[in-house]
Amino acid sequence: MAQKPTNSFKRKNQGGSRYAALAFVVLILLAIGGYLLVRFGGQQPVAPAPPKTVPAEQQVKKRPQPVPVPVQPRISSAATSRPPPTVAPKKYPEVTAPQLPAPLAPLGTSGSKAARLAILIDDMGSSMTEARSLASIGVPLTFSIIPGLRSYHEVAAFASNKGLETMLHIPMQSKGWPERRLEANGLLVAMPESELQSRMEKFMADIPTAVGANNHMGSEFTEHDDKMRAVITALKGEGLFFVDSVTSPQTSGMRVAQQLGVKTARRSVFLDNEQNEAYITGQINQAVRLARKQGSVIAICHPHPATIATLAKVLPALKSQGIVLVSVSQLVH
Repeated sequence: MAQKPTNSFKRKNQGGSRYAALAFVVLILLAIGGYLLVRFGGQQPVAPAPPKTVPAEQQVKKRPQPVPVPVQPRISSAATSRPPPTVAPKKYPEVTAPQLPAPLAPLGTSGSKAARLAILIDDMGSSMTEARSLASIGVPLTFSIIPGLRSYHEVAAFASNKGLETMLHIPMQSKGWPERRLEANGLLVAMPESELQSRMEKFMADIPTAVGANNHMGSEFTEHDDKMRAVITALKGEGLFFVDSVTSPQTSGMRVAQQLGVKTARRSVFLDNEQNEAYITGQINQAVRLARKQGSVIAICHPHPATIATLAKVLPALKSQGIVLVSVSQLVH
């Protein structure tokens, strides 16, 4: 009868099975570790491949983009053959031989009469050079002086010493005021009569040699009868006459002066609205024609260089044409 295994045999048999299982597990772990080591630990990083170099003779150079050139206008060959024009300094056109109207018949013959022309120079008082140049022409002229200008005292005294007549050139509000400049002592429509009277008294005191007055600008002021009445009343108090410069077709200056019994007249021609000798000479000719037709004319101009030069050329010759140059005071009534 077979014997049953003893307990010791069972224990020995069980211990061997454990060792075998443990060894098997270890082998599996080693195999896995070896695989992982070979799979991930044995690889070296791969360096990037160096850039491929291209021989210099095979390199293609980029062309710079062309800069757009503005298209020049076509110039004809005739234009390019001419030399560039030279810019001459600006100057007034010269009149070498002013064309004056034909002379009148000798005075005293049938159908002829003396034609009187008064030249009134406005805007005087800023320059002694202008005053000397005009006086040197050697003909009767009348200076209308704006009170308050830089040299108005000296100009008035100089004119008196030279025997030239002086007037007040009264600054008055224009339609363009205040955009158009007016002297600080000018007369405004908004001023009360007392202010106008006060300013007029100062003007007459500043230039005591003045024998009359005319308006400087005043296209707005001279249209107001009440304002002109205040001005002309002040002139009447000192025995001064009034010449209307006619800067507005609706001026009331001459009419108000006649109503107040003040000697008066009006301007017929402006000589120098354009600053060149040809134009000014033409305006003098117009004044001469009017003087022959009407008997007398007042022409107004200003002390511009072109005006002074033209007056010096033309006025001395008028005597031989039967034109008598006079002061303004001889033409008021």
